This record gives sequence, structure tokens and C-alpha cells, in this order.
Amino acid sequence: MGIGEVKGIILDRDGTLVDVVRDEETGAIGVAFHPAQLRILPGVVDGLVLLRDAGFVFAMATNQPGPAKGQYSGEAVRRTNDALVALLAKDGIAIADVRACLHHPSGGPGGDASLVRACGCRKPKSGLLDDAIAALGLDRTTSWMVGDSTSDIEAGTTARLRTALVFASNRCELCPLRSGPASLRPTVHGATLRDVARAILAA
Repeated sequence: MGIGEVKGIILDRDGTLVDVVRDEETGAIGVAFHPAQLRILPGVVDGLVLLRDAGFVFAMATNQPGPAKGQYSGEAVRRTNDALVALLAKDGIAIADVRACLHHPSGGPGGDASLVRACGCRKPKSGLLDDAIAALGLDRTTSWMVGDSTSDIEAGTTARLRTALVFASNRCELCPLRSGPASLRPTVHGATLRDVARAILAA
């Protein structure tokens, strides 16, 4: 296949591929910033295998503002993303391109000042997706953005991709997306990535 003929799936990370991290003492919910914290969500491997076997290539695009906020380092993000890619590779799933936005518009105490700014890559903007599309030569008409939030759907729509929402039954705040404004309405949705994959293949 030539440039622009490749069909791809651009995947969000947290809440789409891996579970959030819950602090049992404080109840705080955050994201994985160490390989030991990675917990692949149910249905992810099965769903990616279905999509891989249908000829899709995979990229990952994730907002990781922790370094700008002073919560953890950029190296921690890289190490954790690399570990996730390696975990999925064990199941025969190749992530061909990984993009992480480390920026945040206001940052936080002790954050990396060089990362504190409004940028064009942080979802819901489409910079991460556009870069992945260019790097892999994806055909926008046959490629998808898959995520679990409004920012994922908006970024995918801006990038002129079809969109899919991983809509877990306990995420009631996402219910309006299914029947809301067309600009934020996913093309398909499902409770797990396995369900989303089946919906994509039937679309």
C-alpha cells in the first residue's frame, strides 16, 4: 500500500487501553506513571487482535500533563509507554507509533516550565493525531480515533477521522455523547474495546 492507503486505529491510553490508578489511602484517581501500575483493561487484547487481523495498524496518542504539573517526569511517561508497547507486543499487537503530549496550559508546582504552554498537540486539538497520520501514511477516510472521553472524540473529528468511544457502563457522564451534538457524537461506541472493535468492523 502507498502513502495514504493505510487504514489505522489511533488509540487513547488511559481508560481505553489501561485502567486508571486508584490510591487506596486517599481515594485519588490518577494515571499510570510506572510500568508496575499498568493494568490492561478487559477486552483490549481481544479487540486489538480483531482489528489487527482486519488489516489495521495501530498508533497511540495520549495526553500526559504530569511533567508540566510537577507530578512525575517525562522519562516516567516514556518508560511507562514503552512498557505498555512491550506488554501488547507479547500478545502479537504492534503499536507502530506512539505520541504523548506533555504540555499543560497552566502547569503546577515544581513542573517543567518548558512544558507549560498552550500547544497544538494536546487533545482535544488534533496535533498528536495529525502527526501519527503523517508518520504512518494513514488514509483518514478509513482510519479511526478510539478513546474514552470527549477530548478524544473532538480530536478525532477535527482530524477528519471516524471516531469510537469506549463507553463503560459506569461512565454515566458520557451518556450525552451518544445523542449529543454531531460534532461530539462518536461514529460507534461500545462497553469495551472488544465491543468497539466489532462495531468498527461492522461500520
